Amino acid sequence: MSNQVETIISVQLENRDKKTVFWRGFLSFPVTIFLTSFVQGMHWGWSTGLVVVPTVLALVVRGVYPSYVLTFNHSLMELQTRVIAYTLLLTDDYPSIERNPNIAVLLPDVGGGKKLNRGLPLIKWFLAIPLVIVGLIYSLVALIATFFAWIITWSSGTYPKWALDIVLGTIKFWNRVYGYAIILVTDEYPSFAL
Repeated sequence: MSNQVETIISVQLENRDKKTVFWRGFLSFPVTIFLTSFVQGMHWGWSTGLVVVPTVLALVVRGVYPSYVLTFNHSLMELQTRVIAYTLLLTDDYPSIERNPNIAVLLPDVGGGKKLNRGLPLIKWFLAIPLVIVGLIYSLVALIATFFAWIITWSSGTYPKWALDIVLGTIKFWNRVYGYAIILVTDEYPSFAL
């Protein structure tokens, strides 16, 4: 296994459900509300619902990554990935709140936190600023690609391969950034490549 977060999404390009593709924004609304319910009560500005501050404290002070926090962050990250993959037309399977074998986020082995640098969690957010800037550009391109893919998939029932490369690459990129700077499961700086 790599020392980065890996994202696996099985995408069917042909024979897509044109009716659900057309109404995808409305159909994804209930599960998006469920997902955002994890961030209620958190007032950090751009909160993700992931457990970050206790993770930083545990890593810096004790050199330990609490297993229950890792399990929660992993599960929430997979849920976010399922919701995003459905909303951005990569799958026709409605995002389950339970695991889906077709969509997986694989985290590197953190060895209980012993394999991670104890001081690096204090500055990873700063080091990730260039990644976030590039990620925002990738996200804009992915949204434009999704708009055109939405028209093509709705009219023909086939999701375009060129859009898959952009949208899936963007999801993988953001998951690597989250793994590095937010949930802190790796000290290896993520690649800028899709």
